[in-house]
Amino acid sequence: MPLKTTMSLQPPKKLRKQFTNATHPLIVLKFESGHQIKVYQNEGKEFDAYAGETVKLLAVNDPTSSDWELLEDRKADAFDDATS
Repeated sequence: MPLKTTMSLQPPKKLRKQFTNATHPLIVLKFESGHQIKVYQNEGKEFDAYAGETVKLLAVNDPTSSDWELLEDRKADAFDDATS
């Protein structure tokens, strides 16, 4: 009789992270789900992300333009942990 195995698929761990924008008028964090968070210059935001999730950092230099500059693709794990 063959041995029956079952794999337990656990969802990825949810992380509480933070990001501070010190360089551009506006940076948009774009998550794999399509969710976006706007972070204006000299401000910071806390957010939840899944371990291993890729977040795109997009610079918006002209708010009237739809042309956003990709600054970086960053794994959620690489952001600073939220302090609160």
